[in-house]
Amino acid sequence: MKIEEYLETLPENVLSGEDVQLPKKSFQEIFKFVELGENDIFYHLGCSDETGVQIAKQEFNVKKAIGIDNNQGKIQNAKNHIKEKNVNAEFRCEDIENADLSDATVILFWFTDDKIINKMFEKFENLNDETKIITIWGPLPDCLPDKVNFPYILNKTPFSKAKTMQEQLLAIFGVKCVDFVTAWEFAERYTKSIGSPEIKNDRFLTIIQTLVIWINAKKLGVACGDEIPESIQTYINIMKMHFDIDFEYLLKE
Repeated sequence: MKIEEYLETLPENVLSGEDVQLPKKSFQEIFKFVELGENDIFYHLGCSDETGVQIAKQEFNVKKAIGIDNNQGKIQNAKNHIKEKNVNAEFRCEDIENADLSDATVILFWFTDDKIINKMFEKFENLNDETKIITIWGPLPDCLPDKVNFPYILNKTPFSKAKTMQEQLLAIFGVKCVDFVTAWEFAERYTKSIGSPEIKNDRFLTIIQTLVIWINAKKLGVACGDEIPESIQTYINIMKMHFDIDFEYLLKE
C-alpha cells in the first residue's frame, strides 16, 4: 500500500493531532525555547487538557495562561483539575478560528489540517507585532522561521516570507542539502519530542519520518547528490517487504 493508504488506517484523531498529548518535558522544552516569561500572555490552541497551561503558569510565571479547545468535556475536565491544583488559569470551549487572541504574546499551535492552518494563518497575521507562534514539525505556510530547535519552530509577527519552498526547508534544517544523516537526526528529534517513554514503536516512526523528510528534500531539489543513498533505499525496501508500505512511487511523481 502507498504511505497515504497506510496513514488512513490510523485513527483520525492521531493524524489530526487531536488527543495526542505532549509530555511535560516537551512543554518545558518549548517554553524554554520560546523564552516564555512573566510578561507573556500564553495561549494553547487545541489544548485537550490543562498540562501546557499549568506548566506555563506555575513554572514560567506567565502573566496569563489560556487553553482553548472545542471539546466541552475536555475543557470541563481541565477546569476541574486546575481548580483542584489551585492554579489561576483560563479555559475556553470554542472554535479556535473564532477565538479572540488579540492580547496574545505567545501561542502554541499544533495542527496538521491544511484548512485550519490556512485560516489561522490569516488570523495570526493580524496579531500585534512580535507575537510568537510556536509550531511543531512544520513552520507556518511560506514563512521563514525566526528560530528553530527542531521539531520546535518559532515564527514572529510580522512574518518573514520565504521566496521558495527550498529556502524555507533549508532554513529549518540549517544545512545546504539534506542527506540520510540529517533526515534521520531530525526525524528522531521529532519522535522523541512528542513521544513518551512508554512508546514501543519509536524506531518504526523514526524510519517513516526519515523517508518522508528525505523524499520531500529530493523532490524540492535540496537533497545531497543525485542518487538515492544506500540507507534510504534499504529502508524503502524494508518498508515494502516487511510492512507492505510503498514509498518508491513518491520518487516517481
